[in-house]
Amino acid sequence: MKHRLLLHICCGPCATVVIERLVERYQITGFFYNPNIFPPEEYERRCEAVARVAAFFDIPLLRGEYDHKVFLSSVSGLEAEPEGGHRCPVCFRLRLLTTARQAKELGFAQFASTLTVGPNKQAELINRLGREAEVESGVGFLAGDWKKQDGFRRSVELSRQLDLYRQHYCGCEFSLKKNSGRVQS
Repeated sequence: MKHRLLLHICCGPCATVVIERLVERYQITGFFYNPNIFPPEEYERRCEAVARVAAFFDIPLLRGEYDHKVFLSSVSGLEAEPEGGHRCPVCFRLRLLTTARQAKELGFAQFASTLTVGPNKQAELINRLGREAEVESGVGFLAGDWKKQDGFRRSVELSRQLDLYRQHYCGCEFSLKKNSGRVQS
């Protein structure tokens, strides 16, 4: 019997490769919880892409509450930090801890996150924060560096096959400002 796994999903493209790698070993339920995403229209676009991935892999999808004020409150005072600076771990922690608490409430054996698929995401940091959420919640964290073994490349391939929206910034308005000159891939 497969263990039940609540998978925090940051976006559709990142979800593809993680689900593909884990679906044979785990009974996965997706959890789209990302109050950092701005503006709300972007949140909806990403949520739609995640729903398409969940349907493709035939996994259930839960949608966490979208309350951008929760994110803004958690990163208050860190708005001027550069991308990858002190603001990002606070955001990761918020999403991982919320996922861990949701997993506990719903009786999941473990939780994981797709956050480490992105080439600029520090897997060591994210996995450490996941383990801290594990300690706080009592629910096991499945650590992974999903970009390894060509994980990022595979996510791009699957995204193209599924014709998924691929965003050009991490999610918050601060990363949007930093990347406003980049072209969407």
